[in-house]
Amino acid sequence: MTDKPPEPTLSPPSKPVTLQDWESVIDDFQHGGARRHRWTSAHSILIDQALSCLNKREFPLKLQLIVFLEEFSDPLFTSDPDSLPKNLHRLIETLRALIQTPADGVHVTLALKEQTMLSVTAIVIAADYMLDGLVELLLTVVNRPNHGVDRQARALACECLRELEKSYPCLLSDIGGHLWSLCQSERTHAAQSYILLFTTVVHNIVAKRLGVSILNTTVPLVPFSAPQVLVNGSGKEGSGGLNYKELRRAMSFLLEWPQVLTPCGMVEFLDLIMPVAMALELQASMLKVQFFGMIYSSDPLLCHVVLTMYRPFLDAFDGQEGQIASRLMLLSRETQQHLVFRLLGLHWLLGFGELVLRREVRKVKGIVDMGLRFYPSVFDPLALKALKLDLLEFCSVCVDMLKLEGVSGEGKGNDKLVVKVFKDGLVSVSAFKWLPPHSTETAVAFRTLHRFLIGASSHLDDDPSTTRSLMDSTTFTSIQGMLVDLMLEYRRLVPVIVALTDRLFGCQKHRWLGERLLQSFDQHLLPKVKLDYTLVSFFPVFDKIAESDTIPPQGLLELLTKFMAFLAVKHGPYTGLRSWSQGSRVLGICRTFLMHHHTSRLFLRLSRLFAFTCLYFPDLEVRDNARIYLRLLICVPGKKLRDMLNLGEELGISPSALPSFNIRSPLSADNLKKSKGISSYIHLERVIPLLVQQSWSLSLSSFGFGNHETGYPEGIRDSEPMIEESEIDSSGNIQVTPQTERIDRSHEPLRVMDAKISEILVTLRRHFSCIPDYRHMPGFKVRISCSLRFESETLSRIWGLDYPTDVLDELDALPALYATVLNFSSSAPYGSIASFHIPFLLGEPTRKIDISDQAAALAIVSVENGSREDESFRAPVMIELEPREPTPGLIDVSIETNAESGHIIRGQLHSITIGIEDMFLRAVIPPDVPEVASRGYYLDLFNALWEACGNSYTGRETFPLKGGKGVAAIAGTRSVKLLEVPASSVIQATERHLAPFVVSVTGEPLVNAVKDRGIIRDIIWRDDASDSSLDIAGSSTDFDRGPLHLTYTDDIDERDSTVNIRKKNMGCFHILIFLPPRFHLLFEMEVCDYSTLVRIRTDHWPCLAYTDDYLEALFLA
Repeated sequence: MTDKPPEPTLSPPSKPVTLQDWESVIDDFQHGGARRHRWTSAHSILIDQALSCLNKREFPLKLQLIVFLEEFSDPLFTSDPDSLPKNLHRLIETLRALIQTPADGVHVTLALKEQTMLSVTAIVIAADYMLDGLVELLLTVVNRPNHGVDRQARALACECLRELEKSYPCLLSDIGGHLWSLCQSERTHAAQSYILLFTTVVHNIVAKRLGVSILNTTVPLVPFSAPQVLVNGSGKEGSGGLNYKELRRAMSFLLEWPQVLTPCGMVEFLDLIMPVAMALELQASMLKVQFFGMIYSSDPLLCHVVLTMYRPFLDAFDGQEGQIASRLMLLSRETQQHLVFRLLGLHWLLGFGELVLRREVRKVKGIVDMGLRFYPSVFDPLALKALKLDLLEFCSVCVDMLKLEGVSGEGKGNDKLVVKVFKDGLVSVSAFKWLPPHSTETAVAFRTLHRFLIGASSHLDDDPSTTRSLMDSTTFTSIQGMLVDLMLEYRRLVPVIVALTDRLFGCQKHRWLGERLLQSFDQHLLPKVKLDYTLVSFFPVFDKIAESDTIPPQGLLELLTKFMAFLAVKHGPYTGLRSWSQGSRVLGICRTFLMHHHTSRLFLRLSRLFAFTCLYFPDLEVRDNARIYLRLLICVPGKKLRDMLNLGEELGISPSALPSFNIRSPLSADNLKKSKGISSYIHLERVIPLLVQQSWSLSLSSFGFGNHETGYPEGIRDSEPMIEESEIDSSGNIQVTPQTERIDRSHEPLRVMDAKISEILVTLRRHFSCIPDYRHMPGFKVRISCSLRFESETLSRIWGLDYPTDVLDELDALPALYATVLNFSSSAPYGSIASFHIPFLLGEPTRKIDISDQAAALAIVSVENGSREDESFRAPVMIELEPREPTPGLIDVSIETNAESGHIIRGQLHSITIGIEDMFLRAVIPPDVPEVASRGYYLDLFNALWEACGNSYTGRETFPLKGGKGVAAIAGTRSVKLLEVPASSVIQATERHLAPFVVSVTGEPLVNAVKDRGIIRDIIWRDDASDSSLDIAGSSTDFDRGPLHLTYTDDIDERDSTVNIRKKNMGCFHILIFLPPRFHLLFEMEVCDYSTLVRIRTDHWPCLAYTDDYLEALFLA
């Protein structure tokens, strides 16, 4: 309530307080809060008014008022320490006046007197301010034995004195003789309180070891004064010895009075008397004779009294363990007893059995014999069944221990007995098989399973040998098989069994039992499950198996792969979300594998599962997730992969401990400064270095030559719509041109072609029809293989990255880059270059080499091993170009990536150089040419292109390209290059760099030298030049002739040129190179012993500018 509570309406002390005022005060104190707080300043007034009201004879709220003072004694009396003695004295005087007032049954009743005694005693004890007057007043009430009217008040006064004795030990030690006399005189039911009071006094005297006389009555009972030992020594232990003679007489007297005690009184009496008996070194048989018969009582508390005596006096009850166990078992069977007492009897039996087992294993055999026949009944309450099953489990543990002691019989028989006991015991709770998993009966059944599983391997026992022996026991094996059968038959119990394994894993000692259980599930459950939609019921178990790194993952991964195939096959229009749901759960299990296993154990099978899911699974989201997992599996190493897959809540770290991504903008001055030198520690390098580092590029587009639309020389142009396709007559010798073409080409003379030229044109048309027109469809791709790496130490230093130094694996301490994007651009005619994405890249470790160590400096390191080591720190990068002209150039590279700390790193890397050799591709084979005929096709194409580039017969021919919209023409040119290189160097260089482009080798010496090496294959071999189908150079080739003389002139063909070539001519290499988008480069290499003549023909004359440098680097380097 928001309203301000009203101010207290208590009147000044002179004005009497009405009943309504007291009711309001009591209600405010019981409500608490602000309503009680407003009375803080009026505590003394409240006490005065309360005591005044209690002294009024006809005040009706005396009982409520005294209870109010007791309940709130702490704030009322102790808030003002100075007035505490005064208030307590007034309170005691009020009690004295009330006791001395005769009871009239209306205004002053016995109940009021009794309650006032209790409340005043409680207030004094709570205030911790002892007053002799209160003790004297209570002793006055007590000192009237056998007075029948106030016997209840006298018993209550004894209880108040006993509480004061407990709070202030030995308070009544000087008047022990008077109390003994009162006990002997009292004959009413209040005698129990007198006996307990006297017993408490004796107990404290023995505990404090005071040398007082228990028979002395010289000290008067009234008036009472506190003993000096309590006043001077503050209740500490006395220096004198005990008066054993008198104390033994007191004990003998007390042991004669148990018959007057109630069961509850007997419990308290025995709790006080046993320490006294042990201190006085009394014989335990005295207590046994006096109290052991109570074990047969129908009152459970009296049974508890006997059990309380058993523990400190084990020897006195030797040989009677069977009687005690039999009585406790009978107590649990008494159906007339309350359920709580039957349960208590079983608890006592279990505790009693453990006491006997700890003392001597052999003595527990009698309890075991009884317990093994003590099966739970079907109609027993569930709580009673649970305790009876616990008793059976205890008996099974005892059987194993008796077997170790050699008490029981054959070991195998005992194992079978334990298994039988376990299975028979579960019959009483067998309803768990069809009840819901959360039912109480299921909880009881699996609680029993857990207890039988751990057996004698207690949580308090640190010995691991018990766990190891348990894993090899028959009981554990039987329970394993039972759990497998339960999961196969009752799939709803799978989560409960998983909870059982979780409970085992939660204990450091029993986690090996959980591991063994999961191993048995992997061995016996996986082969038996059915491959259908019900397999999803076992996913909780599969997830636990995936978490265990001690179980090989092969079996489960194969099963999951088959299940994904099943889902893909069964998917249909009525499947609904089932494929998505179950496929996602399979990926969740795969994620668990990645979190808990080394990727080397998983890579093969898990990558197959992910790959199959990416290709064939019907749900798009599952396919995308599988693709992400596959990419992470391939790219990211183990620990960093687990960190990426882990969730923040699973790591157990607060959000403040996670890496902060609230960083500066990537365009800030600090980041721009750091990004300027990024190329010094992040490197993009070619995998295969260039033979020629071209520093210039020749492109005629800048000079205005060629096709103005494309900007490149000899570009592709669209075919003219008015020109019809050429027709060749049946003789094949004459090409007939339509009239429209003759009209458009009136200035061109008629062309007469022989069969050879016609065949050449057919071959060329067939070839050009396979070349795509890059203006209307994707052209040929040129792929440049590169690798990206970065220096860990430099990156960490510049960007302020801190990494742990105390990790076991060096790779875990290395920095990494995530989600790297490489963007490419070039001024060369390479078309649009796609960006390249790298999901993960690990930094190169710092190589620490002691240069002063001469042995280390001169050590020989295997190049292959070093390259393998570096591969894990390099990301392969493939640059795809679609050249519009075969020319060298530079590719500018920019990078954008993310560090683990959240920094976004952007910058420019060193450019990648593109050489003429990067443009070398094999000519495409038409789809109708079989593989076995490819060698002949390549040779025919070489012959046709050699002829087309060497004469003018095909100069005006146009060849339609793939797509039917563009045509191309051939404008050939030629060149020649003499290389003073030995034949062996030419052969090695050709095999290493030009082997894919060789279409024919002629000449027996060269054929023998090349063919035996086995590097150049699937080509045409010509041992004799006369067998060659080529008529190149228009003259016969004689390999045994003398030196060849070539003369270079401006107007004479290269075949008429003469150059001195010494030694024997071995043969020729014929090489066909395709230059995208549609050009060709042809080599004919005449190889001699110490020189080689290279004849060059091409339909793209600018490439000759780079060919000369390339040949020199190829053969002369």
